[in-house]
Amino acid sequence: MDGKDTVALLPTGGGKSICFQIPSLAQEGICIVISPLVALMTDQVKSLQEKGIKALSITGGKSFTEVNTLLDNASFGNYKFLYLSPERLQQELVQNTIKRMNVNCIAVDEAHCISEWGNDFRPAYKNIRILRELQPLSPIIALTATATPQVLKDTIKELEMELPSVFQDSFVRPNIAYNTLEVEDKLYHVEQLLKSSKNQAIVYVRTRRSAVQTSNHLTSLGIKSDFFHGGIPTQEKIKKLETWKNGTTPTMVATSAFGMGIDLATVAHVIHIQLPESLESYFQEAGRAGRDGNKATATILYNSYDKQLVTKQFIASLADVDLLKFIYKKLNNYLQIPFGEGVFTTHGINFEDFCKTYSLQTLQVFNGLNTLDRLGVLQLSKEFGRSSKIRFLVDSNTAIAYFKHDKLGSVIGKTILRLYGGIFETMTRINLETLQTKTRQSQPVIIQTLQKLEAANIIELYLNTTDAAITFLTPREDDKTINVIARDVVAHNAKKKQQVQQLLRYIDNNKTCKAVQLVTYFGETTATPCGICSVCQSKKERFSKKEIDSTCELILLELKKGPKTSREVLENIHQNQALVLKTIALLLGNNTILLDQKNRYFIQ
Repeated sequence: MDGKDTVALLPTGGGKSICFQIPSLAQEGICIVISPLVALMTDQVKSLQEKGIKALSITGGKSFTEVNTLLDNASFGNYKFLYLSPERLQQELVQNTIKRMNVNCIAVDEAHCISEWGNDFRPAYKNIRILRELQPLSPIIALTATATPQVLKDTIKELEMELPSVFQDSFVRPNIAYNTLEVEDKLYHVEQLLKSSKNQAIVYVRTRRSAVQTSNHLTSLGIKSDFFHGGIPTQEKIKKLETWKNGTTPTMVATSAFGMGIDLATVAHVIHIQLPESLESYFQEAGRAGRDGNKATATILYNSYDKQLVTKQFIASLADVDLLKFIYKKLNNYLQIPFGEGVFTTHGINFEDFCKTYSLQTLQVFNGLNTLDRLGVLQLSKEFGRSSKIRFLVDSNTAIAYFKHDKLGSVIGKTILRLYGGIFETMTRINLETLQTKTRQSQPVIIQTLQKLEAANIIELYLNTTDAAITFLTPREDDKTINVIARDVVAHNAKKKQQVQQLLRYIDNNKTCKAVQLVTYFGETTATPCGICSVCQSKKERFSKKEIDSTCELILLELKKGPKTSREVLENIHQNQALVLKTIALLLGNNTILLDQKNRYFIQ
């Protein structure tokens, strides 16, 4: 408000948005907001518009004419907020318009992206300082929730902030119990955590398939649950979010796509059943619990395989500079982008077909495209798995009669009828890959057959053969494009390796309070043990020799009947869980019992 440069370093849910929204609304002029997250920009613009506040955003995929019109609206339409991606800020048209605007504030969201040491560093952020030249009298506010001390110092330097006021709230969330538990049966532990909870919960997984399967399993156990991932249509996402918020389905099993705008205060549990990629992302996701100040838990359930998997996913599959050049060149060829062209054009792409065409590993390509996204070469819309839809326009007898004269149509049509219920009443999603597996026909043959059925008025067809969208942010220059960011690619890959190592250290460290470990990582050195995390609780639970000996006898008696998992032992001897697990660990440690390949304990 006083025109001073400002840094707001606040935890997730700490109210960063109002730190620039209120001051801007209280003054004449417009606020320029720079954000790397298209989804977050969209959410904030929608939220402001619903409050009657004039706001707009300019992202990739818009033509020159559209951008020009939007800028005119921002300049002459009494708008209060203009949201821009850092890439859009590089356009001469955008810069010239901003220079003429009455700008009361410049807000840089996710400001840690400007630092090479920050999570999700973006080179395009380096050019934000152009706003200093365009609007030299406008104060800058930098906002972030994930800045280590090194990142904070670097951010202030890169934004050329002049003696900024730094407001840093404590990262300590005293009502959240951070737990890490090595378990055999994760879903059993999820059930134990949620079966008596009345409030909302989030269960984080890494894949869309896991989200669906886990949700179905929890529902079968009587825990009302739904799933959420990036491939779900927008209207369906809105519906799922609403039923979760109002408590109809209080448990949401989700990928990391369930994050933007999730500010529900009454979340009692955030559970990760697959390891996150970094402490930064974990702290952000865990921070969605307990915003009402009531007791909440943030739990990671893991096993030894998870450690191998996170290393494979985020380290072994990183794309180096040479592989990135190959992927980028083949991507341009696949989409038929001429040399020197393609900037700000958007293209649908069949991800699996692209990988098969050039014999590329899907995980490496996915990580490579993510790297190109983060380094400002392109923008990747991760809409993988979006299905085609069909509806039968005739009754089953008519369809069967038609199939008698079309053998291929019969094989594919009858398979669809067996797989999908309600397909005569409503447009129903079908999965082409599933049909390919079931019918042993190639996707082109399946598509051609469906189109033939459509032409015969047997079905209504909506065909979607692309499952992702890519917007190019730079013109095609092949190796030269990648050479410009080569140093950043090396730094990015090194950062990813470091993040995984730090996450694994957090998982393995069962001596230091989990809350202390987390806030220390973000530079807070005065935190004291929380008393409620898995480490603190284990230190409180002191069992006598008599208790351990007695439990030891019960366990051995149980195992004499045959091999059992720890879950089966717990269910049969009805003792304190911590006591049983500790006793099992002691028996395992002195080789009195062993563990077989099915994770069952047995007497040697």
